[in-house]
Amino acid sequence: MSGEMDLQTCPALAEATSIIPLAGKALCLDLSAVPFMDSSGLNLLIQLRRRLHAEGGLLAVAGLQTQPAHLLELTEASELFTVIPTGADGSGEALTA
Repeated sequence: MSGEMDLQTCPALAEATSIIPLAGKALCLDLSAVPFMDSSGLNLLIQLRRRLHAEGGLLAVAGLQTQPAHLLELTEASELFTVIPTGADGSGEALTA
């Protein structure tokens, strides 16, 4: 994903993620190109997590920039996701299952 995850962009993101088959999948979202996330973006992540868990899957987020990471910490939503830290080179580490 890239760009802001906010009230204006989340409806299109929700539609795009709704067509992804998720049954039993581990999905890692690279958010390194997302500089800003509001409550709409957080809600989208939570809904995607619920959908994945209902179908036996797992959601991880990687590459969180400062503001989205702070939002997840402030709301304690970081407890809901597997958060993959950003490596020294700016890339997230690989998700292994």
